[in-house]
Amino acid sequence: MEPSFLRKYVFSVDHKMIAKQYMITGLVMAVLGGYLAYVFRVQLAWPGESVPGFGPVGENVYNALVTMHGTIMVFWVAMPILLAGFGNLLIPLMIGTDDMAFPRLNMVSYWTFLVSSLLLVASFMVPGGAAAMGWTFYPPLSARAEFTGVIWGGHLWILAVALEFASMLMGGINFLTTVVNRRAPGLTMFRLPLMIWMLISASVLFMFSVGPLIAGAFMLLLDRTVGTGFFMPEAGGDPLLFQHLFWFFGHPEVYVILLPGLGVVTEVLPVSSRKTIFGYRAIVYSTIVAGLLSFVVWAHHQFISGINPNLALPFSITTILISVPFAVFLFCCIATLWRGSIRFTTAMLFAIAVIAEFLLGGVTGIVNGSAAADIYMHDTYFVVAHFHYTLFQAVILAMFGGIYHWFPKMFGRMMNEGLGLAHFGLTIVFFNLTFLPQFALGFRGHHRRIANPESFDWLADMQGLNVLSTIGSIGLLLAQIPFVINFFHSMFAGKQAGRNPWQATTLEWITPSPPGHGNFEEAPVVYRGPYVYSPPDSEKDWRPQHLPAGLEGTETAP
Repeated sequence: MEPSFLRKYVFSVDHKMIAKQYMITGLVMAVLGGYLAYVFRVQLAWPGESVPGFGPVGENVYNALVTMHGTIMVFWVAMPILLAGFGNLLIPLMIGTDDMAFPRLNMVSYWTFLVSSLLLVASFMVPGGAAAMGWTFYPPLSARAEFTGVIWGGHLWILAVALEFASMLMGGINFLTTVVNRRAPGLTMFRLPLMIWMLISASVLFMFSVGPLIAGAFMLLLDRTVGTGFFMPEAGGDPLLFQHLFWFFGHPEVYVILLPGLGVVTEVLPVSSRKTIFGYRAIVYSTIVAGLLSFVVWAHHQFISGINPNLALPFSITTILISVPFAVFLFCCIATLWRGSIRFTTAMLFAIAVIAEFLLGGVTGIVNGSAAADIYMHDTYFVVAHFHYTLFQAVILAMFGGIYHWFPKMFGRMMNEGLGLAHFGLTIVFFNLTFLPQFALGFRGHHRRIANPESFDWLADMQGLNVLSTIGSIGLLLAQIPFVINFFHSMFAGKQAGRNPWQATTLEWITPSPPGHGNFEEAPVVYRGPYVYSPPDSEKDWRPQHLPAGLEGTETAP
């Protein structure tokens, strides 16, 4: 019996539809987050001028714009698209099962996320406006609403974040249970695609790190509403306690959104270079090591906050050490490209760009990890540029690479490669035009929370760099127009895609495009690892996971 429209498209329990719901909601929030960035970048370039499409920007409004931009891009774009979106789409398909272990819990997780999104948007409309305390929400500024006049905006911010975390916890439990219990016969843990390793690693990191911040958010809400003093010095509280609780979660959170993006790269590279991934086990072990180290680096965010100076050395060491597993990942990716028969698809170009841009983000992270350097660089535009070179590539560039790669499987049609190449080229040019000047601004001491640079004489000669960065940010937003056109046009009028348009080896490519209810026409059995390309003893240059010896040269099971 055909399900009703509401059951199929709205209150769906099908993992593929839930994945699309997460992705579309995340893309809508990305538009909002990008618009906020446009407004405050125009304010920085031409202070005091009315921003086209917005109006004048006061200091409190500026703080709200920056706060909500950071919050939206980290929690309402990166997590729903990369973790929840791609996780829901790919986990059942890649492990050879029909759906998630808990389909109804999966539906509840999305609707909880949607409610959190609506609460966050509603915070713009309440008296006093949206939260304006920075996306890290440090007390004592955030602990007493009367300090800024933002009361309900801050309350709604905390409630929205709490609901978003609850949603992702539900999803993480579902992901782990599904991978552990519902893998196809023969699919051992070391035959899993690396994307699955990245998704379950991110889920574990989130589940083990989020508890302290949930407690901190609840304590902060009590400080704001009933006058407790957990974080207020005059009441015997400690503002630094919130920073510890926030960053004990906040730094693993970086890898919660980074790992799925890197997972996209590990799926696109072997398909488009026609080579087996180099160092499969090295990447898996490096991911585990990076996850463990992510729990012992948080205090590098507090080198100048007043923590015990004796903590600077051990946290500098752990911060620099965590670059090692990611260096292993990068070298494995480069070795995979070496002497490959590379197909420069749009997805492949975005994957290569992730590697190149992530390298610059990682190197500048080592600079910030040194306590001596961080004392000067902290809270400057150097830090802003660093984390955008770390997270923009893992969130936005990897997201685009994943969408171009799996779009045929999601919608049964191909995206236009010409529009894709235009989108890629414009995005890369304007991204670097936006953030490279910010390294120079940071070196020269430009603080990142100054709303009007012209009010400081010593910033006057840097204003040209602010203008250049703003022009880049406007161009970066406009560069997404080809993607929007391509996405919606291809969804309805793109070239029909076969089951396996990329000639890939993993299990999702043996299903129809798009997969029907239950995904697989026959339950697959796995005979080998996920990335067998260009075998010397075969006429075909790929061996699918599901075909037994002797039938590897065909695309689908007999």
